[in-house]
Amino acid sequence: MGQRRRNLQHAAAPVAEQQRVQELDVLRGFALFGVLVGCFTEYIRFGLTATEEQLAALSTASVDPISLFFVKLLVTDKANTLFAFLFGLGFSIQMQRMSARGADFEAIYLRRLFILLVFGWIHMLFIFPWDILHLYALMGLVLFALRKRSDHFMLVGGVLLALFGYMAGDWMVAQTGVRELLASDSWYESAATLERQSLAANGDYFGLTWHFVEMTWFDWIAGAGIVGFSLYALGRFMLGNWVGRQGWLQHAGRYMTGYRRWLWRCLPLGLALELLSQAVAYAGNNGMLGADDSWELGESALHMVATPLISIGYLCAIVVGLQGGLGQRALRLLAPVGKMALTNYVLLGQIVVCSYYWFGLAGKVGITHVVGLSVVTFALQIAFSHWWMRSFLYGPLEWLWRGLTYGHWPQIRRRLSEQ
Repeated sequence: MGQRRRNLQHAAAPVAEQQRVQELDVLRGFALFGVLVGCFTEYIRFGLTATEEQLAALSTASVDPISLFFVKLLVTDKANTLFAFLFGLGFSIQMQRMSARGADFEAIYLRRLFILLVFGWIHMLFIFPWDILHLYALMGLVLFALRKRSDHFMLVGGVLLALFGYMAGDWMVAQTGVRELLASDSWYESAATLERQSLAANGDYFGLTWHFVEMTWFDWIAGAGIVGFSLYALGRFMLGNWVGRQGWLQHAGRYMTGYRRWLWRCLPLGLALELLSQAVAYAGNNGMLGADDSWELGESALHMVATPLISIGYLCAIVVGLQGGLGQRALRLLAPVGKMALTNYVLLGQIVVCSYYWFGLAGKVGITHVVGLSVVTFALQIAFSHWWMRSFLYGPLEWLWRGLTYGHWPQIRRRLSEQ
């Protein structure tokens, strides 16, 4: 009986370090950099931290539109697409490995998602109002429910939701009228922005936190803003799960010809479509396409197609770059960041909120500043991750997550021979 219990514990144990897929860790690290840039810049773009008048008065006001152009071209929605795709891919790999070891995948993964949901709600309510962990946990439950569906279902459903999920969700919410009833653009107007700046300047943590709790409730949950983003994420989860079933990343060396082929197909086409999307937006905003806003549908459609193509291009470029030489040495710097993805994501949220509110940057920096700040911040995260992983097997939150999931605390310190 004791031996059987030990065998079951071994089957359910976290994956050993030597069994990790290096490409997955590097891709997570790369995606986190994009998420960092996206969060820093979107806090400005959507009026959360600065008014239009404050941004116009900055010394970088003349170059900020150029910086924003490149952020929208290369980063916006691409990083979170890749991050969500990797979540679905990780789901597939974990399911395959646990099933092969005879572990109770269903019970373990449900506990894992519940813990992630708790982490996400705490993170969203007390640290970072634009948290994605809670949404990943909720859509992870949907992916779990779909786990026995066919490859064809995963591929077709994933493509449809990846391309049209956000627009479909937005349309469905619009039909209910709930957004007009509960949600409001007032959270992003100058008065609300100045209120947030005032709360931070006065050191009122609880006042600012409650402000964001209200915004999260009315704009994100009750106002159903979460619906479109949930379908958007689920489509990427499904595509990642489908790729994981094919084994393309776990055995990347066997498929280099395909990776190179899709790199040169997807990345140039995706960038061309994104450029066209931005050209349509520029022409529409400057009255070149008529007085109505019908051009916005075309801009959105181009962007929705371009985003997954560019993300596929990034993935292929990294997998190809990891095959050897200078590219491998440079990209492997990202692996420790990816191994500590949960810890680094939570740190990212703290860094963004603290920088804008508690360090007083709100209204005083533009897009150009925060792109530079993102690069410096991520370099520090790389250094911290390398330093931590030299002595420990897991990041601190990863260790906590595993301990709560598996019911026992895995060894966290490396043995002297491993350091």
